[in-house]
Amino acid sequence: MTDYDYDLPASSIAQHPIEPRDAARLLVSPEHAMVDHRHVRDLPLILRAGDLLVVNETRVIPARLRLRKDTGGAVEVFLLERSVLGDWLGLVKPGRKILNGTQLSPGPGLIVEIGSTVPGGQRRIRLLDDRGEALDPGEEELQLEQHGSLPLPPYITEHLDDPQRYQTTYARIAGSAAAPTAGLHLTAGLLAELGKGGIGLAKVDLRVGLDTFRPVTADKPEDHDIHSERFDVPAATWEAVLSTHRQGGRVVAVGTTTVRSLETVAASGLLTGRTKLLIYGDYRFGVVDLLMTNFHLPRSSLLLLVEAFAGPRWRSLYAEALTNGYRFLSFGDAMLVERQMTSDEPAMDRRPAVGFRT
Repeated sequence: MTDYDYDLPASSIAQHPIEPRDAARLLVSPEHAMVDHRHVRDLPLILRAGDLLVVNETRVIPARLRLRKDTGGAVEVFLLERSVLGDWLGLVKPGRKILNGTQLSPGPGLIVEIGSTVPGGQRRIRLLDDRGEALDPGEEELQLEQHGSLPLPPYITEHLDDPQRYQTTYARIAGSAAAPTAGLHLTAGLLAELGKGGIGLAKVDLRVGLDTFRPVTADKPEDHDIHSERFDVPAATWEAVLSTHRQGGRVVAVGTTTVRSLETVAASGLLTGRTKLLIYGDYRFGVVDLLMTNFHLPRSSLLLLVEAFAGPRWRSLYAEALTNGYRFLSFGDAMLVERQMTSDEPAMDRRPAVGFRT
């Protein structure tokens, strides 16, 4: 993992999103051409008619609950995902001091019950009403909207005035613990302009989980135990991907979560389920041709994916961005990178169209 380290000054970490969204800078890197310094609003001039833009329409839930024990001590609960049992898996801080069965309340209408520890250090958590009965999903959503807050990454230390700036403009399906941040730059107007230029739009849903925040602690990438995440690729989206390749267009993934969704389908043939796909090294990409993504933390699984996609030139791209004052991480700028072709891959290879199983 020392190969995926670089010096990231604190001054380069964006603390606030830029306004308007599509004013973010965009470092464009074709595989065999000089880099170009543009803005996200220039995408209609960069992409071509027949290309397909694929985005992740997941919505971040207000998953951070700040609570207090009867003694006055502060407790923070970070909900990660609803389990198959109907309760939640999440992180509790300070976890070791909270006994199983402890009930805490942030206010009227909601009791948070801390349960047992599961592998990976997470806890089982139940959301109850004032009578101690389980809330249904609709009631949970209302209570979280009232009492919870969006779980901004720990490196964002300044207050966010408008919580909607940590949601994409097309966010629809609630369930993520973090935003698919490359999509934060896209506006409805920009997407409409892309559509007028003959560039298609398709959507996937991947529930962003803990690995977005967590650095890789293993010495080697292959030893990293990546958390599984729920994904869903509509049949219409997959057909649009295959049709784009058949007609000579390019599949442009907005964000690493979109890449993992599409490549999971290409590798497994499954349109929905859970994915533990860790992309690194000489991974052979199945469908994605271009990647739009923000600049990521050193030693992160997201940076592993970028290196697999772009090859060793990721270092020169990151150096170029730092030298030219690009803003890094969730509220930062972005880059648009063409996939590095492998030595045994024809220059115009669009790969055989893979099938799928529902």
